[in-house]
Amino acid sequence: MEQKRRSERIHGYDVIRGFSVISMVLFHLCYDLVYLYGVGLGWFASPLQDVWRASISWTFLLVAGIMCSYSSSNVRRAAKYLAVAGVVFVATTVAAVDTPVNFGIIYCMGFSTLVGHLYLKLASRAGVRVNVALALALALFFVICLDVPTGTFGLATFGGPYFKVPAAPYAYGWLSWLGFPGPHFASGDYYPPLPFSLLFLAGTSLGVVIKAKGAPRALQSLRCQPLEYVGRHALPIYVIHQPLILGVLKLVYGY
Repeated sequence: MEQKRRSERIHGYDVIRGFSVISMVLFHLCYDLVYLYGVGLGWFASPLQDVWRASISWTFLLVAGIMCSYSSSNVRRAAKYLAVAGVVFVATTVAAVDTPVNFGIIYCMGFSTLVGHLYLKLASRAGVRVNVALALALALFFVICLDVPTGTFGLATFGGPYFKVPAAPYAYGWLSWLGFPGPHFASGDYYPPLPFSLLFLAGTSLGVVIKAKGAPRALQSLRCQPLEYVGRHALPIYVIHQPLILGVLKLVYGY
């Protein structure tokens, strides 16, 4: 049975995730050099920095959403993510190297996995057909809600029309966990469910379609063993990569 599971694994997902993990490590190395050690990397600035960051986090969330449709226990996966998110928050608060990570991407993946679990259950019970059109609609809604944490609804990021969100949800910070950060909220990595769970759910919908129709041949044949290994161990690498980077930089720079 174990051999059969391994033969059915779609390695392309691991390759994509592994590439994103390597990209994340390089991004955080550049971030630490620039913002913690004052190294002049003129190219590491907006818009390239923003695009690079989004390429990493959006890929993580989309692939995690796809995996949600394959998982035999999304509740267990969600609990693991949320436990790690709690550890990351405590560690970054105690270390005080930079702004603590509060409601970061691992929290978002945990919360979204629970939402994905409910989404699949409700869709099944209601007889809703999960298809590519639904995935695209969720992806579009994600784009429209992208700036909700900064107070707008629409296409402000892309220079398009938008509406201001009423100030009430942001007034006291009680809804920072959802996507309405309060006036004193700060986080070194903020990925609230609104909008990012929508991208996750788009991935979940896409995963249902892929499972039903079979993965594209290109995805099935995509292989790179080093990246696959990294992709299969993405979570522990996420946890340890920043302490390792900071340790190496401290050795190099002496402080």
